[in-house]
Amino acid sequence: MADLVYKELSYILVGIAYKIDNAVGAGLQEKTYCDLFEKELIKNKLNYKRELYCPIIIDGEVVKKRYLDFLIDDKIVVEIKVGRNNYRSVFGQVLEYLKLNSLQLGLIIRFEKDEAKIKRVVNFIN
Repeated sequence: MADLVYKELSYILVGIAYKIDNAVGAGLQEKTYCDLFEKELIKNKLNYKRELYCPIIIDGEVVKKRYLDFLIDDKIVVEIKVGRNNYRSVFGQVLEYLKLNSLQLGLIIRFEKDEAKIKRVVNFIN
């Protein structure tokens, strides 16, 4: 079995998500969870970019504007959602970010009524 991509860093990020969920639970706005996530990234001294512009460019023209929630250590895309969004759509969104930036790993963190749920998205690039 292949090793998990960025195992240690992704475990830290998952731990941050669960810490936030345990502290505040469900019912907050997405931006609030992003703010809390950012505070924990700073506490953990992790390198990150927030709301990173990620355009789709064809023939030198921007055809679609995208912003990913977080890029951690120039390696892992983190997309934070609230509730039960259309999961396939969010999965496709994160995979798109990975492909556009030639990255391997994304994490979808969903703060739902019962608990935080995390899904790994892997872009199998050579």
